[in-house]
Amino acid sequence: MPPEGAVGHSGAVTLELTRPVSRRTLGTETLLVLGLSLGQSAVYATVSIIAKLTAEGPLSKQTASLNTSASPRPWLDLTYQLLGIGFALLPVLLAVHLLARDPGDPARTLGLDARRPGQDLARGAGLAALIGLPGLALFWAAAQLGVNATLVPAALPDVWWTVPVLILAAAQNAVLEEVIVVGYLVTRLRQLHWRLGAIIATSALLRGSYHLYQGFGAFLGNAVMGVVFSLFYLRTRRVMPLVVAHTVLDVAAFVGYALLPKEWFDWL
Repeated sequence: MPPEGAVGHSGAVTLELTRPVSRRTLGTETLLVLGLSLGQSAVYATVSIIAKLTAEGPLSKQTASLNTSASPRPWLDLTYQLLGIGFALLPVLLAVHLLARDPGDPARTLGLDARRPGQDLARGAGLAALIGLPGLALFWAAAQLGVNATLVPAALPDVWWTVPVLILAAAQNAVLEEVIVVGYLVTRLRQLHWRLGAIIATSALLRGSYHLYQGFGAFLGNAVMGVVFSLFYLRTRRVMPLVVAHTVLDVAAFVGYALLPKEWFDWL
């Protein structure tokens, strides 16, 4: 076997990456990916909940708004929305790119391919129902207890592109969260030889933590969702049903809030 940096037939020097990746390198890589994506969001969400708790007035009287307008000019606002959605997916591409150095196709490793569309859709719909109905009950209870901020799922102007952008935002959230917090993170932590219980807890607590800006009910509900989704992934090795389920839940929340009478959502 020629050594690294051997001279090829053309006389050019070729560099072969033959050294295995160490656990330390994998650990550093994982922290960097999280730091550029949802780990960063978790830090901001923690600061946000501290700010809300130390502000005047109870948490329940404060607001957490999602999908807000970025400009009073509709076409410029649309441009900002699409740019935000596109750039938010870059950490996903980075995670998939980093997994590509592992044996096998990273999309198949994550279960993010289209080999089983019918099964993925059916499982995703089932997961959405399993998570969605208890989740509504938990949000209602959190609102009654005053441990959540008032949630505004969509605060975009009433223009022609509002619903398509909300659907794209829902899909972007689903792909980003499920690929990073479940597929990538679980894969890397298993490679780092973490115990399964610690892997599930880490993924679930991370999911809950970047929802803290909404309040403690949102933290708990999303942490429970994280446990269910992590267990599902460990059993099936497929992220696609999780993406489907998450997209369905967010589309229902975002588009429903934008189109239905606002008094229907007073309990949020």
